[in-house]
Amino acid sequence: MKHLLWVGVVIAMVAGISSSARAQSAVDEEITLIAPGGIRAALEQLIPNFERKTGNKVRATFGSGGGTKDLVVRGGAFDVPIVQPPYPEVLASGNVVAESATPLATVTVGVAVRQGAPKPDISTPDAVKRMLLAAKSISYPNAANGAAAGVSFNESLKKLGISEQMQPKIKLAQGGAGAMEAVAKGEVEIGLTFLSEMNQPGIDVVGPLPREVLTPTALVGFVSSHAKDPAAAKALLEYLASPEAAPVYRAHGMQPGS
Repeated sequence: MKHLLWVGVVIAMVAGISSSARAQSAVDEEITLIAPGGIRAALEQLIPNFERKTGNKVRATFGSGGGTKDLVVRGGAFDVPIVQPPYPEVLASGNVVAESATPLATVTVGVAVRQGAPKPDISTPDAVKRMLLAAKSISYPNAANGAAAGVSFNESLKKLGISEQMQPKIKLAQGGAGAMEAVAKGEVEIGLTFLSEMNQPGIDVVGPLPREVLTPTALVGFVSSHAKDPAAAKALLEYLASPEAAPVYRAHGMQPGS
């Protein structure tokens, strides 16, 4: 009887160790990713497809373009970082495998108005300038918080030569969602952020700003130098750059590739 009891204890211990090992293995297989908010909507659709195909789990963290870049430079423990050019400091940090650079998509800043409001002409730089000068108020992400859309649009205002004139009309927002919420609530007349972030109910998307006004922002993925499983990280990047991912980017107002 004592012998049988001892055998039972040993079996239970082995089963517990095996279960613990399986749980640890599942944790080890998790791929961590960090990316700017401009690509969030597309990734939230693509990641579950990758997980089903490979069995790997992906844990994604999203932030501002500047904040994401800073985390990578400081050596944040992410297997796959996605950043926006230029990124000399990212390469210089040694925290990414330089030759793993993979262009995923580009996105540009667009214009939105409250649902049902007249859509302004934004077909040319002159038309954009007239729209902005005629607007009573505008909102876009605060560049001081690292928002890439805000940084880009600030440059557009300078390029149009109306940066100073526009200051009294500007209501800076916390991210693209904040700008779109202000438009939907009627707090501002015009909202600007990346097209991929224009998913707020209560707005109408007018369209992208012309290239002469604003150059689209690229998003480039890397395998981290500290990746737990470089092969799995590379597989995720390859999937995010694959033909299968292209229609998802387009559906979210982005252009696949560089």
